[in-house]
Amino acid sequence: MALDAAQPGFTTTVAALRLRSWKLGAGQAMEVIDQFSEADFTHIVDDRGDVHVSSRDGRFYLGYFPIGRPGGADEDWVTGEGWVISVTGTANVPGYRMAFGTDTPAEIVAGAVARILSTSRPL
Repeated sequence: MALDAAQPGFTTTVAALRLRSWKLGAGQAMEVIDQFSEADFTHIVDDRGDVHVSSRDGRFYLGYFPIGRPGGADEDWVTGEGWVISVTGTANVPGYRMAFGTDTPAEIVAGAVARILSTSRPL
């Protein structure tokens, strides 16, 4: 980045900033949901239109909440959650949980899901 130390403040050029275009917008949820086969996963669409996917063994869960995950007034931490992914741990290794906002591009969530699914193995 070009910096002119003789002038007060910070100066640069547009070229030095290397401006980019970034993927924005929720996209198509089916890019995520289509990764789950009927043979290995259970799919439920509830009365709100939220989608719940779980592995047959119950250790993997994905929730898709197009208008945000429901919660009570004292649970404001759920505000804006559009996707929730969790994997239950074992007696020796803890599981994990991740959440993405309602405006997170489905392509980004699909990439995370694809990576998680690639690490699963039948016992």
